[in-house]
Amino acid sequence: MTHVELRKVEDGRQMCYAPHSHTEWSIGAITSGESTFQYRNDHCRVSAGDLVLMNPEWVHACNPIDNQPWGYLMLYVDTGWLTDLRYGAGLLPGPHWQDISLATVSGPHWYERYSRMADCLLDPQRDLLDKQTEVVEFLSDLMHELARQPVAQEPQEPQAPRALQALAHYLDGHVAEDVSLDALCEISGYSAGHLIRAFRQYFGLTPHAYLVNRRVQFGRRELANGTPIAEAALNAGFTDQPHFQRTFKRLMAATPNQYRCPSANYEI
Repeated sequence: MTHVELRKVEDGRQMCYAPHSHTEWSIGAITSGESTFQYRNDHCRVSAGDLVLMNPEWVHACNPIDNQPWGYLMLYVDTGWLTDLRYGAGLLPGPHWQDISLATVSGPHWYERYSRMADCLLDPQRDLLDKQTEVVEFLSDLMHELARQPVAQEPQEPQAPRALQALAHYLDGHVAEDVSLDALCEISGYSAGHLIRAFRQYFGLTPHAYLVNRRVQFGRRELANGTPIAEAALNAGFTDQPHFQRTFKRLMAATPNQYRCPSANYEI
């Protein structure tokens, strides 16, 4: 099931995330306690029984409150796969991703459905077909429910969105390279200060933070494909393995080795 990945954390007090984003669509369930949920410019508290939804590329962070215990499950869903599921169900006008407006879902029904699906995915005795069925049924039903909600409004674009989008595309294609601010200014035509402010307004991160986030996500995919940690670090543009480990943990709240080892931190 390469299109989904499930993470389970029973005590998240030591889990502190820096603001980051994913290429996947994500949905989490708070299983115990409370935490803060930062989603773009909004902040709220979520507690046991709540679901949190994160669109791809939307900057977010979820962290403990005053070192209080909290636990969660997080499902990462490949955006292309979920787009096909929604389009096949007649929920999209075309085979193109459309952001979902809701950031949280409360109530026992969807929490119980999510928990049942997660239990199935984490059970080594359940058949692959059983797991695939649980995922498709849960997400299909949830997507139908969410389709009844208003469509998410597109974020306000900065003064020159094409220049910034071209710059982001450049960073995406040069993840492993040492990129200078001077080079980015030359590409975009912006001054250094204007570039940083406008890029953060549009993407929620500075150009450097955006590049680091892309490197971590690239390294994450490398690890998922079985690449050794040291090699994944170099492929993702980090100068050495310790730098990769520190940065990966800051954004993913887990070390690369924990990510590679499901029994330590992740279940895939």
